[in-house]
This record gives sequence, C-alpha cells and structure tokens, in this order.
Amino acid sequence: MQIESLKVFCDLSETESFTKAAQINQITQSAVSQQISSLERVFKSLLIERSKKKFRLTREGQILYEFSKQIIQTYDSLHSKLQEIKDIISGTIRVATIYSIGLHDLPPYMKKFLKLYPTVNVHVEYSRSNEVYDDVSGNVVDIGLVAYPIKDSKVEIIALRKDKLVIICHPQHPFAKLKSIPLKNLAGQKFIGFEPDIPTRKAIDKILKDHRVEVDNVMEFDNIETVKRAVEIDAGISIVPQATIVQEVTKQTLIQLELQDGEFFRPLAAIYKKNKMLSPAMKQFIATLKGDAPR
Repeated sequence: MQIESLKVFCDLSETESFTKAAQINQITQSAVSQQISSLERVFKSLLIERSKKKFRLTREGQILYEFSKQIIQTYDSLHSKLQEIKDIISGTIRVATIYSIGLHDLPPYMKKFLKLYPTVNVHVEYSRSNEVYDDVSGNVVDIGLVAYPIKDSKVEIIALRKDKLVIICHPQHPFAKLKSIPLKNLAGQKFIGFEPDIPTRKAIDKILKDHRVEVDNVMEFDNIETVKRAVEIDAGISIVPQATIVQEVTKQTLIQLELQDGEFFRPLAAIYKKNKMLSPAMKQFIATLKGDAPR
C-alpha cells in the first residue's frame, strides 16, 4: 500500500466523485476504482457503499478517511519542510479563477512568478465563482481567485486588491461626450449586466438600489468579455471593473465614465482550503499575487 492510494481515497471521499478524484491525481477513473478496491482488499473491509443515487462512506471508510487525512497532512508537511530547507521552489500549482481575473488581473503576476520560479508548473482553469469555491473546498485545485469573497468555513481568504468600477458606453452613445455622470442619469437606460448569481452583478444591483436607480436590463451574460462586446455594438451601457477595459479604452472601442456619486470598488481575493498544507511554491505564488514576492 502506498501513500498515493490513501490520497486518492481522501480526494474521492471529499469530492464524492470518481471523475474529480481522477482529475486531481492525474489518473484515469479506472485507476481510481482499482486503488479503492486494493485498499478494500488490504483492510478486508468495504469502504464505500456503491450506489448510483448517493455516495457514502461506510463506517470503516470514514475511519480510514480520518486517519489517512492525518497521514497525508504529515507527509505534506514533511515534504514542504524538506523543500524549504533545500530552498527548492518547484512542483505544480492548480489554480481556478473567474474569467475577468484570469484574463485581465492574473497575467502580469503569472509572468513575474514564472520568471522567478521557472520550474513550477501553474495550471489555470476558468470557472464561475461558485465552482471556484467548490473546487477549492473539494481539493480539486490548490488556489482560487474570486471577486467579492464570501466567508466560508471551508476556505481561507487572502485579500488582494480592489478594482475600481466604472461606466462604459459606445463611442456614439450620448454619454460618450461626458467624463463622469451621476448614477441617477442611468435610470431607464438599456443596461448590459452579468447573470444574477454572479457576485459582481449582485454588488452592482445593490449600488443601483441604494441610489434608487432602475435600469432596463436588456442582456445578461456570465463573463466580462461578452458584456464588453455587447456594449461595443451599442446594445446598452454597463458598469464594469476598470482593469478589464484597458485595451478597449485605448483603442477607443469603448468609452469610460467615472461615477460622480463616489468611488465603488470590486475586491479581489485568493482562497485556499482551510488547513491545507501549502507547498513553498504555493506560498510564493500567493506572495506574488499580494505583491510581496522578491523583485
């Protein structure tokens, strides 16, 4: 029996998915099943009640999970400590990010990190905000990048920086001649927004509600790129993070306006699973995101 088998069992227990357990460990679903069967033979116990409707550990499986988790945490601590002693920064980091952060905020930090630590492999995947939380708490990824972080007992939150929110419109829109505008002037305007379950949408809705402004929501999308494209064809105006429109403003395909009612910001954060043992590479990656990495 190898420690890798115990890790696969723990990942399966936490994700309740053979597919995700295989993905985490970069093996096939068949290999996951074979390793679980091998553990059952070693301990002469049924570990998982196999059912199409629900995943459930047996009593023996729950005990094995609890002890295996301790073994893996101890092993990870040992491995990380030895790497720190040897001053080794290597390995793989699995990152899940929402689209806007991954496309606009992350690239310069990735470039800096990979220049400092070229032997580290950073795998980035794009997901909706709720999926990022699920993948972090399920240990499918090591680090998640989200906006408007939500307190969750399963994850640790590291505040990063804040994106300023601005209004955008088409160059031929009547607002385009202005530098700034009060929120009340948005009343009745055709508005391009994010889908209702996206945190940025919820925050923008609150801003508009607090200022008693009702807009005409004509389109809703799940990512910033589609929102910008809709504004570029003059389908409506929108409120977006300033960092996401730098190229369009430079090319003058979009016009940016400040909000006269005050400055509104979108907070960004990195999250990772509570009690997760961070490798030296993961610690340095987070430090880079915070701006604390070596220059």
